[in-house]
Amino acid sequence: MSAFIEPPLGLYIHLPWCVRKCPYCDFNSHVHKGALPEADYVGALLEDLDADLPLVGGRIVDTVFVGGGTPSLFSAESIAELFTGIRARIEFAPAVEVTLEANPGTVEHGRFAGYREAGVNRISLGAQSFNARQLAVLGRIHGVADTARAVGEILGGGLSNFNLDVMYALPEQTVRNANDDIDAALALGPPHLSHYQLALEPGTVFHERPPVLPDEDVAEAIESTTHERLEGAGYQQYEISAWARPGAECRHNLNYWQFGDYLGIGAGAHGKLTDASEGTLKRTVKTKQPREFLERARNRTGQRTIAEVPAGERVFEFMLNALRLPAGFSVEQFETRTGLPISAALGTLKAAEGRGLVAQSGAIWHPTGLGGRFLNDLQSMFLPKRH
Repeated sequence: MSAFIEPPLGLYIHLPWCVRKCPYCDFNSHVHKGALPEADYVGALLEDLDADLPLVGGRIVDTVFVGGGTPSLFSAESIAELFTGIRARIEFAPAVEVTLEANPGTVEHGRFAGYREAGVNRISLGAQSFNARQLAVLGRIHGVADTARAVGEILGGGLSNFNLDVMYALPEQTVRNANDDIDAALALGPPHLSHYQLALEPGTVFHERPPVLPDEDVAEAIESTTHERLEGAGYQQYEISAWARPGAECRHNLNYWQFGDYLGIGAGAHGKLTDASEGTLKRTVKTKQPREFLERARNRTGQRTIAEVPAGERVFEFMLNALRLPAGFSVEQFETRTGLPISAALGTLKAAEGRGLVAQSGAIWHPTGLGGRFLNDLQSMFLPKRH
């Protein structure tokens, strides 16, 4: 058994409410009408954090991500109150990255300046498409012009580090439509761009009533041509669906993919924590429904379930994340973050190498181009064997 070394620690904060549930969305998001219970929820988040702090001792938070739902529904004052409370409880690294998700349709004038003053230094904006018809099919509440307006507000608020989410292989989308979306996104100059294929996830409206999607050949043509545009514009693909200018990679998400640790607070939030002294790796899950989350906070009945990740599942969990990175992972990283010797994965790595799905460069293992195209097949090779 190899020894754990505690990896960087992130903090994920879930704000679960949105204006409208998109038909493709499988996140823990809930439509809320009327005034949001912002003050109550901020208090519940801080109480949730208090309960988790004994799990991390005196560790320092390197990155923070506020996701949802639509976090930009919360006022800058509420976000400031939240971060004041968090900083009073746990130390942030001097160069902490703090990301907040926003919807172009919920942007109010001047709000991003307030978010920046609260401590946010990175915005992730859910553009998804720049085609009015596609936005309507996706159930988005914003129009084409709203994204450019939101970017103007972000920059005007003093936040130069931002991401645009753009989806592809949308219902009835053509290669030309998809390339137009990328061109429109690039015109706004984002340092980071998330470019991911629409998936029909179980439990969503699109899964129950599937729209007509581009066939496999069109989807591959979209991917190849849009990726050429991104490379030509100076972006590097550092994860299967993430592109960035040099130095603008999302550190919080990289921590996930590199099998780092993170606290998860808020309704339905998940966490992963290493205890090097005990030699354990644990996962936490919080109460999912916002109403119950708030009720449990009022009654102080606890939000968390916690379970240890057994050694037999750690190889798959590591590979599920690390193989999303074209740069791959080192043997040292595998061993210190799973607590296992590389021999636990070596047989499968060699089998994948034989199929041309991964390659080894010294102490580094990384997916090949073929492995990236057939990532699900590659990851599934590491599933624990059931006896």
